Amino acid sequence: MQIMIRFFANHREIVGQAEQTRTLEPGTTLGMLWEQLISEYPRLQGYTGRVLLAVNQEFGTAATELHDGDEVAFIPPVSGGSGELPEPFAITAEPLDPALLVALVQTPADGAVVTFAGVARDNFGGRATARLSYEAYTAMAVPVLRQIAGEAQARWEIGRVAVHHRIGVLEIGATAVLVVVAAPHRHAAFEAAEYIMDRIKEIAPIWKREHWADGTEEWRE
Repeated sequence: MQIMIRFFANHREIVGQAEQTRTLEPGTTLGMLWEQLISEYPRLQGYTGRVLLAVNQEFGTAATELHDGDEVAFIPPVSGGSGELPEPFAITAEPLDPALLVALVQTPADGAVVTFAGVARDNFGGRATARLSYEAYTAMAVPVLRQIAGEAQARWEIGRVAVHHRIGVLEIGATAVLVVVAAPHRHAAFEAAEYIMDRIKEIAPIWKREHWADGTEEWRE
């Protein structure tokens, strides 16, 4: 089979080409192709663990199997980023990126990946909201997120799960929480994602403060 590889930034300079067509054996994965490239261009070795993998403009993993006609990109670290996939469960003050979590959980065995994003809205209970802020007991919250994911995996036939929650001040429209669930079938993924979000609200030590448009503030309980 034939595939096309696209190279960017430092990778393009190392390889000396922006694009390359390559013939591969059936069953070749992204990880196997990356190892081939390292053997031919040893300087790429320094990017192992920091490179993002993509096929046909979608993030993949080392286990993603390639097919005839695929367009592959090995994406070097972007400006301002580490290029590394995140931990599956995290409390963070940084903006949330659903694409990275999808890349983290998706495997070739999955037929569905459900992403839920909880977003800061401009009203609650008939009152205008200027912004939100979140506080968490991080040392406990991360294990609780992991526990909730385990509960869902015990109830439904699902694969990997990732949950990231913001802390700090969030402007209206910002994503406060991401729940990403991979599964062989969509029904299990949808149900598990809803369960996980409900349980986060029930037991995760994370607190929300409403900053009302009239200048007052209030913890939501």
